[in-house]
Amino acid sequence: MNEETDFIIASTKESMEAALVHLEKKLLNIRAGKASPAMLGGVMVDYYGSPTPLNQVGNVSTPDARTITIQPFEKSTIPQIEKGILIANLGFNPMNNGESVIISVPPLTEERRRELAKQAKAEAEDTKIGVRNDRKHANNEIKKLEKDGLSEDLAKNTEVDIQQLTDSYIKKIDDMLMVKEKEIMTV
Repeated sequence: MNEETDFIIASTKESMEAALVHLEKKLLNIRAGKASPAMLGGVMVDYYGSPTPLNQVGNVSTPDARTITIQPFEKSTIPQIEKGILIANLGFNPMNNGESVIISVPPLTEERRRELAKQAKAEAEDTKIGVRNDRKHANNEIKKLEKDGLSEDLAKNTEVDIQQLTDSYIKKIDDMLMVKEKEIMTV
């Protein structure tokens, strides 16, 4: 029976870790004033009739804190790259110099910073819900094992372990959110 409880704890930890990784990716897409290639992560380009991620049709780089450049692998794709960026509705106005696409990242207004902080908070809250759902699922599994003959003490101890795991992941989420909010609100 001990292997089964260990398995429940391990799989719960794995699920919670996956939720944390997902939050990290979501927070990367929320810009914090500095230009970053991750800001264009969701941009799709019409490449010979099929939607293709931007990073597969050109090199995305940031020469400085306020500029993103896209060096296309084929110059003929520049108009499609510009169109893809506009369709993504990120608030950027792409320009091209015949060789590459250049995006000037405008500084954030106070109001926009607050919106982005709210967005980050919402993502963190969604992740906390996911972690709590993982806890609920694990506790249900323990209850099933208890019906199948798991001792009451072992069941209670395992539930305590899962609660401690949940608390530690909630704290990690709060820490990640605090760092992101500070990054967003710093001018």
